[in-house]
Amino acid sequence: MAKFTILGMGGFGLALAVMLNNFGHEVIVWSAFKQEIDDIRRDGENKIKLPGIKISDEITLTDDLSIACNTEIIILGVPTKFVRSVAKQISDYLSKDIIIVNTSKGLEEDSLKRMSEVIEEELPENPIVVLTGPSHAEEVALGIPTTVVVTSKNMQYADYIQSIMSNNTFRIYINDDVIGCELGGSFKNIIALCAGICDGMGLGDNTKAALMTRGITEIARLGVALGAKDETFAGLTGIGDLIVTCTSMHSRNRRAGILIGQGVSPIEAVERVGTVEGYMCTKTAYALAQKVGIDMPIVEQCNNVLFNSLNVKSALSNLMGRPKRHETENIWVD
Repeated sequence: MAKFTILGMGGFGLALAVMLNNFGHEVIVWSAFKQEIDDIRRDGENKIKLPGIKISDEITLTDDLSIACNTEIIILGVPTKFVRSVAKQISDYLSKDIIIVNTSKGLEEDSLKRMSEVIEEELPENPIVVLTGPSHAEEVALGIPTTVVVTSKNMQYADYIQSIMSNNTFRIYINDDVIGCELGGSFKNIIALCAGICDGMGLGDNTKAALMTRGITEIARLGVALGAKDETFAGLTGIGDLIVTCTSMHSRNRRAGILIGQGVSPIEAVERVGTVEGYMCTKTAYALAQKVGIDMPIVEQCNNVLFNSLNVKSALSNLMGRPKRHETENIWVD
């Protein structure tokens, strides 16, 4: 058994805490907000982020980083925009043998860097593992069978995390494609937003199937251009994560998209739903695609809807009216 600290009391972080505690690990969960801790202690659950899931008294809750960092494995479960600042905060408390496991999905807005790159800049002496894949927090916490992927620049640490965190409800595969695993897990949120928009507009199964298929094609195209392996996007962190996020009402990205498709402004939709990683990821992915010179028409139209006030019907018309193509050709921006 191992000693884990989870930084962040979001739904997925708490779900992992519950799962790890159920299988005998010692678990600490840290939050920067004392009120959040007090609410969980009073209610026995996080009524907003993981309602109905009991947080055992065996799980230590703290807002003290010095206590939180007295551990073997730290799981970073904070939203993407806070990953750098939290990594910077814990740097003074860490010994170099503590393994950092990142679960946040997205790119840093200004630098367009993947989260493992951001963490490595702040914690250069610590081994970094990425955990990603189709894993709704609600189902992980309930012990519903789930499979995910871990990856790392140093695969011995990915092997260790696979060994120590796997159990009969949480199966972990390893993959040596760090770039592909991170980008697949991040960019599928954009397509899930678009899937929700389709649902909100009242479009059909044909439309969603087309969106998901062409969406993973765009994701893979950019990923390969950045050094990822094409086959990674056919796996759990690609098509697997895409399916679960585009089809489930657990998905905040899909729920926000539904509101947008119904005519709610993107900003209001995000405010109603909460953390919607695909919102800013659309902006960063489009910027990265332009920087590298990759054509991503779905991402481009989503970016225009979210940030340039494009009507969703016009975005759909733009996609359906694009020049004729061969399905398997690689399209690069001229």
